[in-house]
Amino acid sequence: MKFIAIIPARYASTRFPGKPLAMLDGKSVIQRVYEQVAGVLDEAVVATDDERIYEAVRAFGGKVEMTSTEHRSGTDRCWEAYCKQGGQYDVVINVQGDEPFIQPAQLLALKSCFERPETDIATLVKPFTAEDGLAALENPNSPKVVVDQAGQALYFSRSVIPYLRNVPREEWLKQHTFYKHIGIYAFRTEVLQAVTALSQSTLELAESLEQLRWLEHGYKIGVGITEMETIGIDTPEDLAKAEAFLAARN
Repeated sequence: MKFIAIIPARYASTRFPGKPLAMLDGKSVIQRVYEQVAGVLDEAVVATDDERIYEAVRAFGGKVEMTSTEHRSGTDRCWEAYCKQGGQYDVVINVQGDEPFIQPAQLLALKSCFERPETDIATLVKPFTAEDGLAALENPNSPKVVVDQAGQALYFSRSVIPYLRNVPREEWLKQHTFYKHIGIYAFRTEVLQAVTALSQSTLELAESLEQLRWLEHGYKIGVGITEMETIGIDTPEDLAKAEAFLAARN
């Protein structure tokens, strides 16, 4: 199977305008994302709607496509960028342009999900630990996932799922393995094309989680498990934390 990573990167951001071009220890955020992905998969492409990002990617030698400013989501942007490639790939991995610490092992975990022929889409989860604490488990900005015995997602929610009846809440993390959703997706190419045409669904609107649209329409979402946390950059404060993380690692 052939895999391509497409990295959506927009300049406009309410909380952090221009974040793909923000510098992180001497390199832009988008360059760090690209370098983490390139070489692990058969191809990597940045998909942007901004000339500044386009020129920055070309300057460091990356591959980049200009896409429409009208897209509703990164998924739609991925499909347009894929259509401009010319080559044929079996799976498209949507790598967020603000995830400079995505690891090769995580990409390989996504790839392994497609060894199961029933997998239409793949994503990652990370087990919560007792050290994370109840506040992390109950954080609605950190979606949870329940997974069946075949490694397919049953449901995603901002609520804690499952609910442990007759177990004190402070004991939940000791009594059960809860899974935190890591928001990276891979699609069989024909599935990516199909999901871009789907209307928003009832569950998606309720929870504001795009992946529920796909589940409601019957697509099977395979789940890979990672023990590594990703560090997304949504705000200038996140960038400062990323800089501290790099400094500590170095």
